Amino acid sequence: MDYSQMLHLRDELSLTVVLLLVLLFDLFAPARARRWFQTVACGLVGVHAIGGLFPMEGFTLFGGMYVYTPVMTVVKSILAIGTLLVMMQAGEWLRREDTRIKQGEFYFLTLSTLLGMYFMISAGNFLMFFIGLETASVPMAALVAFDKYRHRSYEAGAKYIVSALFASGLMLYGISLVYGTAGTLYFDDIPALLSGTPLQIMAFVFFFSGLAFKMSLVPFHLWTADVYEGAPTGVAAYLSVVSKGAAAFVLFTILTKVFAPIAAQWQWILYGVTIATITVANLFAIRQRNIKRFFAFSSVSQAGYLLLGVVGGTAAGMTALVYYLAVYVAANLAAFGVIAAIEQRTGKVSIDDYAGLYRTNPRLALTMMLALFSLAGIPPFAGFFSKFFIFMAAAGSGYYVLVLIALLNTVVSLYYYLLVVKAMFITPNDSPITAFRSDGCTRLSLAVCVAGILLLGVVSSVQGGIALVSYGMN
Repeated sequence: MDYSQMLHLRDELSLTVVLLLVLLFDLFAPARARRWFQTVACGLVGVHAIGGLFPMEGFTLFGGMYVYTPVMTVVKSILAIGTLLVMMQAGEWLRREDTRIKQGEFYFLTLSTLLGMYFMISAGNFLMFFIGLETASVPMAALVAFDKYRHRSYEAGAKYIVSALFASGLMLYGISLVYGTAGTLYFDDIPALLSGTPLQIMAFVFFFSGLAFKMSLVPFHLWTADVYEGAPTGVAAYLSVVSKGAAAFVLFTILTKVFAPIAAQWQWILYGVTIATITVANLFAIRQRNIKRFFAFSSVSQAGYLLLGVVGGTAAGMTALVYYLAVYVAANLAAFGVIAAIEQRTGKVSIDDYAGLYRTNPRLALTMMLALFSLAGIPPFAGFFSKFFIFMAAAGSGYYVLVLIALLNTVVSLYYYLLVVKAMFITPNDSPITAFRSDGCTRLSLAVCVAGILLLGVVSSVQGGIALVSYGMN
């Protein structure tokens, strides 16, 4: 093998270098220099994210175990930018007395999960995919239980690891059935060996069930609200966008590459799961008073919308999926950034506590409002355009009834998103959250998110560029 080919692993090698530099800084930096830890870590990740914005020509490595297409660079860049925003928003929490000594661990674990997602996205073999998946999942369990002085964090970590282990077991069993019936684990070789036998259908069901846990799809979503509530807010934000986005892209890739011969079977499975996910999540979100549980069910609902781009298995669906992911990163991280800032300063996480927020913290209230409007799909914000494209992709594949049900659920989601807006701007409160000023990194991250909410929808070159690489993904 020509080992110079490994230089093609630009994104993975770059992130590995960042990981090592963060680890070395954590081990050897003097005490006075550690106050710049967040700046150093975010700067390195920012350079990595910018360096990965430019797609290369497609290639394969390691006998086809690693596959690269230009659209993968776009997805990895979106995930890297999302990770950077999460790290910027977590700074004030990490400077707490009880977490300060663990800054390096937080950054290292977070970047380790991102590296696992990179390998998962570029996998051309089920073995590579599973290694990447576990590389992402195991550090994530440690992040969920990171706040060791809060029992809810311990509880959330236990629930997450039990759910993740069960999901991995289901998925691994499904992969073993695929290997048993096809005799290979390579994505390119399996389709010719699939004939739609009952055992192969069962293999798909087990595989999809395992990945549905990662995406929090109904009925595999029961861990989500408890984990989001107990985990540190930055970790919940990371779970809601970065982890979910990687899983959605991988699901699309494997369905269209590996299970294409049995598309007639899995499309109807996705049809039912999509309806159940959007509907159940919306109904449960209405009942929530804890803001983190509220956004947990919101993220479950958004995962259902992501499936609309997957169900058709077309290039238009891929374009809509990646574009939706970019917009979702901006909107959801804007909301979680506000939640993190308020929770860190006041400890309040109830929607009722947000009553009158506009009077004392108008900028935070305005940021939250823009994020909620985008998540609800209200024009002219980016969320409207992302929902439009993903509905068009599903309709283009003939799923008109599915699109109609999703549209009706959008009306329901508009109701519960506006409940938070009503609390912030209309509901009176004699003792609202006191005025405060967030740290510079949090303000900068929120400004970037707001810019994404306002610009991603009107700057047509973004969606056009994604379409260009998506239609050439094969």
